[in-house]
Amino acid sequence: MATATTTKKSAFAELGLKGTIEGLKKEIQELYQADDVPWIIGYSGGKDSTAVLQLTWLALAELPIEQRRKTVHVISTDTMVENPIVAAWVARSLDVMRSVATKQEMPINPNRLTPSLEDSFWVNLIGKGYPAPRHKFRWCTARLKISPSTSFITGIVKQSGEAILLLGSRKAESQARAKVMARHEKNRARDRLSPNASLPSTLVYTPIEDWTNDDVWIFLMQIKNPWGYNNKDLLGMYQGASPDGECPLVVDSTTPSCGDSRFGCWVCTLVDKDKSMTAMIRNDEEKEWMRPLLDFRNALDFRNGGAPGEEDSSDRKLRDFRRMSGAIQLFHDRPIPGPYIQEAREDWLRKLLGAQKIIQSNGSEDVRNIELITLRELQEIRRIWVVEKHEMEDKLPRIYKDVTGEPYPGAPLDDNLVLGESEMELLREACGEDKLQFELARELLSVERQQRVQIRRAGLFEKLEKSISRHYYDSREDAVGMARRHAKARDAASQGETTATLETEGEEMENAETNQI
Repeated sequence: MATATTTKKSAFAELGLKGTIEGLKKEIQELYQADDVPWIIGYSGGKDSTAVLQLTWLALAELPIEQRRKTVHVISTDTMVENPIVAAWVARSLDVMRSVATKQEMPINPNRLTPSLEDSFWVNLIGKGYPAPRHKFRWCTARLKISPSTSFITGIVKQSGEAILLLGSRKAESQARAKVMARHEKNRARDRLSPNASLPSTLVYTPIEDWTNDDVWIFLMQIKNPWGYNNKDLLGMYQGASPDGECPLVVDSTTPSCGDSRFGCWVCTLVDKDKSMTAMIRNDEEKEWMRPLLDFRNALDFRNGGAPGEEDSSDRKLRDFRRMSGAIQLFHDRPIPGPYIQEAREDWLRKLLGAQKIIQSNGSEDVRNIELITLRELQEIRRIWVVEKHEMEDKLPRIYKDVTGEPYPGAPLDDNLVLGESEMELLREACGEDKLQFELARELLSVERQQRVQIRRAGLFEKLEKSISRHYYDSREDAVGMARRHAKARDAASQGETTATLETEGEEMENAETNQI
């Protein structure tokens, strides 16, 4: 939903707005009637995807009902951590779209897609301990955005053998986008349809590819939305997310445009700052309820307080010195930090539930029932903590009650998996200040109790051995020192092998020369 201001010539310059739109509608009708391949429109609720959907709707509405023979699937991916204002806008739009499409007998089928439970942001960050996304570890995009849409499109392709994907991509968005689109144009198998590199049997149609930022806004402001949604509200949303609160149409290269506003996940740490959410709060007193979200996002940002150029430095203290697998990996003789430690994950959950409570208590009526994290996610996080991470004290229900003041509504876990906080506190006291010894004892107890309920206890010794290998160090320093010694030993062995290889090759050459003589 982001665009870049350009000075490119308007797509309406030659034929005008009306002539250009009429030409595109005719093109859309011809492509639609050319075959039985189903269409899929990617709809984010932003101006570009709205323009494509609006064009398609207007074109198909002019066809006789009997010719609207194939379904146009409208897919919108909700990452479950979208900016709440945008998420609410899109959800309402899909509901209205569905109702009006039925009344108008339009072949439009809106679909709201969400990530699978195991792929959700909170299950991975708070449950598994994945660190806040960064450019070197961008684990979120594939799980939250690409996977849901890819799964849907693949399903359509399996049913029909092929699919045509309509997107709001424009060359004016960026030079990189223009280059990619130009490259795909060269491989077009049919007029205006380009192959998709990552989705087999899927062709891509980009009807507004030559439009400028202002072309999009002119179209949306002057042509009525066919499913009854108010495009002026969309303009207002972009306006509210602009730093200066203004949203003029671009008249020259110095004029700012609200089209540069960027909407996305409110937890996103791939950008330095969430400018759109900051602007929304500053430009509208009624959006003050979003401040807890901004505070949480800023706390999650690994750059806050870190040394310049070291994007891991500020959250190293929150992360394990071991990788998720238990291995210790070095980079430039420093350990690569692993997942968030238990205390950090618990703190993120407290902060998140606290932000949710503040919004529900102080927000406007339309956000009083907002859920930043679902009960299903909480249940999965609880399971991961107890079963996979062997945190048998099962703290999640107490954290929930401490923050919300309400008893935890989730189903209880198997009693065999939990020992309780009091028992774990006794174990902690017995281990003194040796955290690794406590974690080892707790994990061994957990593994044994989990195996106890199994019909067959095969694999018990392997699991116990794996647990011991993760914790047998005296301390973090001892573990890192051992990893450094191993690295030096590997380097020495590698150098020795190289020397031996050279000596062997020399002997072989000498023998060959002797044989020739």
